[in-house]
Amino acid sequence: MAALNGGTGGADAPPESPLVTSFLDRLSSAQFGRLYAAPASCLSIFRILPVTARHVVLNMLWYDELVRVRDVALWVRERKSEGGDKGERRHLTATLSALFHLHILSPRGAHPSSALSDDAILDMSEGFRDSFKLALTGGGKKGSFGAAATVQDDEITVQYLDTYAETQWETIQHFMVGSESGAKKPGDKVLGLLAKSGLMLSTTASLRKMRITSKGFQFLLEDVNTQLWDLLLVYLDESQDLVETIGFLFMLSSLELGRAYLTDSLSRAQLGVLQDLAEYGLVYYPDPRSSLFYPTRLATTLTSSAPPLVSSRHTNEEKGFIVLETNYKLYAYTSNPLQISVLGLFAHLKTRFANFVTGHITRESIREGLANGITANQIISYLSSRAHPQMRAHAGNDDKLLPTTVVDQIRLWEHERRRIQTTDGFLYDDFSSTHDYELVVNYAREIGAIVFDEPRMRKVFVTADGHLQVREFIKRRMAAAQQEAAAAAEGVPPA
Repeated sequence: MAALNGGTGGADAPPESPLVTSFLDRLSSAQFGRLYAAPASCLSIFRILPVTARHVVLNMLWYDELVRVRDVALWVRERKSEGGDKGERRHLTATLSALFHLHILSPRGAHPSSALSDDAILDMSEGFRDSFKLALTGGGKKGSFGAAATVQDDEITVQYLDTYAETQWETIQHFMVGSESGAKKPGDKVLGLLAKSGLMLSTTASLRKMRITSKGFQFLLEDVNTQLWDLLLVYLDESQDLVETIGFLFMLSSLELGRAYLTDSLSRAQLGVLQDLAEYGLVYYPDPRSSLFYPTRLATTLTSSAPPLVSSRHTNEEKGFIVLETNYKLYAYTSNPLQISVLGLFAHLKTRFANFVTGHITRESIREGLANGITANQIISYLSSRAHPQMRAHAGNDDKLLPTTVVDQIRLWEHERRRIQTTDGFLYDDFSSTHDYELVVNYAREIGAIVFDEPRMRKVFVTADGHLQVREFIKRRMAAAQQEAAAAAEGVPPA
């Protein structure tokens, strides 16, 4: 029987993954049908759903009676800590919208404008239902969750795989920050992906001479699981068969750490993906002619909340290692070459000992970091998230964690160079009436997605994260308006 929380240690509540769900939203109904034919894919997608959506799926999975929206509303109401009384309906809408976009649920014969009405009947995808049941009960075709080998190399232990995965992943990060630690460099495919993802920029034809971008520095601030998906989603964009590749990734995420698996059942395309993933450290596959491969913790935790990397080398860094004084002096209690290289992007490092580095934040060092595309907020965020426990104890709260004089000065140095702040989002205009415009603006403001609105010109700019919700709201409004117009034309009073 498959574990709901992942195959490696698990956790009680796997984190929802908006990155992955937003990407999956691009798939067609036919592609979802292919994806849901694999039990491993259904299990992985279930893991990345929001918490309430997972409860809805489990409630409906073996339920034979009709389920209406009002029934789901009762389930959501029971989880007041998730939605709260005030935003209960909004929470219900968000939950069902997530399941609609992933083609797990669909309203039976309902018009788009009434899909979320209390009487609407909800159907679960038969393909998803059948495969997910198999995933939970241990049935299905042989090899649905990989073909485990009966014999494996005793030298390939969990500790060996963890060390291998960490080395491969840190090779990429070292290259991004320009660290000279280690002679090994990422392969050409990895470098190409770093350029296509916008994490690094090359001013020459050579990918070996790239520099980190603002997006790349933000990438370094993320947790490892988010970093992995950032790169994997770009990799999927380049895939010839998107469904097969993402299905293979989901299958890897459900395998058991420390166990060998046969390559005999893999297609030629999957073998190619396997070789590529070895460069990122997701699998150990040293020889393309080998009939065995080993998934690492990076792969088995893709859809789990368990930590992707387990290392004792830099354990103290998780608690914080940076001390910043009001005189702009910086002390870092670390021996990690990667962290030292990151600090070197915006600070002048002066002395280095076995496990201790000193430096100084200056106007020139900050301007050098800004020239590489790093923002003041990113620098401040990095220093705050890695502040030494003694700084946290002295500050009392995060608002006073870093010296105010240093924080203000970093921002002032940025203002010397940058007068404009950019925000990714979408502009909506050409509204047919002021009433329609105000409805959209109020909805965008309610969900916290509004960035800018201009009532006189009937224009509203919303965040990239809130775009999908606003778009769906407009579609429902348009469908309702068309329905009312048709009823009026036939002389039928509106409901």
